[in-house]
Amino acid sequence: MKWECKGWIGLWLWTVVLLALCPLLLTQKIGDPYKILGIHRKASLTEIRKAYRQLAKEWHPDKNVDPNAETRFVEIKQAYELLSDSERRQAYDSFGITNEDDHLYKPRHDYSTYARYSNDPFEELFGAHFRTQDQDITLFHKLSVTARHFENNIVEKSIHTPALVLFYTDWCFDCVRSAAAWRRLVEALQPLGVTMATVHAGHEASLARRVGVHGVPCLTFVLDKHVYIYKEGLASLPKILEFIRWKFPYKLVSAIGDSNVDGFVSDFEDNKVKALIFEERQNIRLRYLITAFHYRDRVAFGFVDMRLRDSHNVTGRYKVQRHMDTMVLLKEDSSEPAATVSTNEIPTQTLHQLIDSNQMLTLPRLSSQSVLESVCPVEWRAARRRLCCVLVCGGGAAGDAARRALRQLARAPPERLHYAYVYAHKQPDFIHALANGSGSDISEMEHRIVIIWRREPTRIQYEWLNETWPTCTHAHCVNDHLPADPAIRAELLKYHERLNETKRALDQLIKRLLKPTEVMAYEAHVQELLDEAALGAVRRAWRTLREWAERGAAALHTQRAVSALSVLATVALVLGAGYLMAYLIRVEEESVQRQKEERKKQNGSGKKNNNEIQSELRLHELRAEKYNGLVRLLKPGCRTIVLLVDMQSRVQLLSKFHKIVWPYRKNKTLLFAYLCVERNIVWFRRVLQLSLGGGELRLNARNCVGTVLALNPHRKYFCIYHAKHPECAKPHKRMSRMTRSLGESGMGDPEAGAFIGFHTEPDSSSADESPDPPVLMQENLLDGLENWLDRLFEGSTHRYYINYWPDMTTK
Repeated sequence: MKWECKGWIGLWLWTVVLLALCPLLLTQKIGDPYKILGIHRKASLTEIRKAYRQLAKEWHPDKNVDPNAETRFVEIKQAYELLSDSERRQAYDSFGITNEDDHLYKPRHDYSTYARYSNDPFEELFGAHFRTQDQDITLFHKLSVTARHFENNIVEKSIHTPALVLFYTDWCFDCVRSAAAWRRLVEALQPLGVTMATVHAGHEASLARRVGVHGVPCLTFVLDKHVYIYKEGLASLPKILEFIRWKFPYKLVSAIGDSNVDGFVSDFEDNKVKALIFEERQNIRLRYLITAFHYRDRVAFGFVDMRLRDSHNVTGRYKVQRHMDTMVLLKEDSSEPAATVSTNEIPTQTLHQLIDSNQMLTLPRLSSQSVLESVCPVEWRAARRRLCCVLVCGGGAAGDAARRALRQLARAPPERLHYAYVYAHKQPDFIHALANGSGSDISEMEHRIVIIWRREPTRIQYEWLNETWPTCTHAHCVNDHLPADPAIRAELLKYHERLNETKRALDQLIKRLLKPTEVMAYEAHVQELLDEAALGAVRRAWRTLREWAERGAAALHTQRAVSALSVLATVALVLGAGYLMAYLIRVEEESVQRQKEERKKQNGSGKKNNNEIQSELRLHELRAEKYNGLVRLLKPGCRTIVLLVDMQSRVQLLSKFHKIVWPYRKNKTLLFAYLCVERNIVWFRRVLQLSLGGGELRLNARNCVGTVLALNPHRKYFCIYHAKHPECAKPHKRMSRMTRSLGESGMGDPEAGAFIGFHTEPDSSSADESPDPPVLMQENLLDGLENWLDRLFEGSTHRYYINYWPDMTTK
């Protein structure tokens, strides 16, 4: 049957077919999606769609007779699906992840064969059909470890092998939802050399507390004996990979180009083999980064981005093929690579096999105890003794020539023999032990050969070569050809002749000492070698500061730079505002202090009189002449605080009122006044009537003493304070009680303050109210004014609204 589809209808049908055949098409390898669509890496989504439409029309199998049209159309479709998804595109740009890369989208392993635990709470609660493959937590139990295993194995081995540990519990729905994401992580990272494990937080509660786990599921990353907690969800795999990549040591892999490749491959003073990783990408793959961390003590890794112009010479030097990942291992004895591997993706197992067989230099330096263990392993049996031929030397041209001559012997050493050298000035304890054990002079140790047999970790047997290893200071000593100058030529011939004699003597000594019946001349007790790569406290601190500075500078070029800068700008703005406020307060305090000092100088005394205090806080008398200025014509936002007094209580109450309102003297929106109730009782009664809706009120002027009014003239309301005013949580009941009390014809005792509901009779609706309060003395009327002022400025006091401000008559 032949399908004939035209235009977009045919394209739609082919899309449906491709979606149906998606599991089969996933077995194909996706190339560079940008090259497939012919767009640049910073192309927008609109440009991606435009390129896809054009190529889809051109390579549609119904319109293109090319036999490869169908394959090409599938590639275009897959490239478009990858780049149109922002998360998958970010994963590819950052880590090179496509549908098949890093085992992320390959057919999942079937975990249904694993034995199910009978105590699975979800299976017991919901039945066996509850758990699907995405919700199967069997893998959690399979990878579960104890606290002892976590501390003794995972943490201890994290100095070379990173680990990803998930804390979980059985009764955790979030853990069930995260099972599929954890399975993808296991399939992606376990083949790369990452230890994957889980910890039951309920069974290992103490470990969870020590690590800092506050909830489950909790993903942690263990690296170099440090535990880092991932604080986001497990749904986004690219974010987890970015989190892991960020925790590796900064500049673990050096960026190499034509400008610095010579210095990298020729500097073996760090006693490490050089490994160059060639890729066509901006960042090194995570698999190579993990391998570089695993062998960081033995191998120095460099990364070459083959897309850059600065990498053409180094790529041609080592004959690296394009579109292929390549690793080149280099040693110090030859410009040719010691090993090379090239493929689309170098498997982690292949990387480890090559590096394990080439992780030591041809002539390594005993720079640490671990190097000594590798070069000179312990062997107590005489029949299988392993010898180590060590050259004691120093720096300079003479040391370089001596090491080069010994390196020629080290290229093809006899069985059970290794060659090495040691710096006398960097391992003084080791050299002193050798000198004391043989009775030699420490000053004559340089450029001598010692044969070592390590029978025990701290005890060695050794013997010195009688001849001193020949040295040469001429530059021609490192070249194979002889110069034309007769004098230098004769000197070099003499040097090579002496060198050959010394080599023959060394060969005879080695053959003799390899015999199981031969006994070495000396024995010594040695301590562990110093780690020459270890840094002091000051250098570590400086290195950490420089690392974070470089990380910050590199972060400015990422997508998170804007958010990071906004956070820093916000913090800087808050700190700047706080500093400005503190500065203004300090300036104001200094200004007030200067005014006080000037005032003291003018008066000749440090005491303030009453006139000065009164000038700083003026208490106006509210009467008809000042009524407009204090009430009616007051500006919006301003309030007048009025105290009601009589002639008998005026002095005592005004003095206490003055002290209470003194802290508010600098508030420009407040005016303070007092009202004589004997002369203005009519005005006060009228204000109360307007706020309560009219009605006849009978007020006793004596009972009104100590009342404070907060007038807001613009919004036409006032707040009232009195020692017996019934401020409570239910204003409507209070207002009803006030209305009934103010409307009563027969008033109770005037001293009880019944003029505005300060005393109410119990009724049926409030039978549980408290009994009548006791009679207040005059000096206690303003005791609660401070708290009331606080509530007034908070806005929590009750407001009494009026339609207009009544006139104030003059008597």
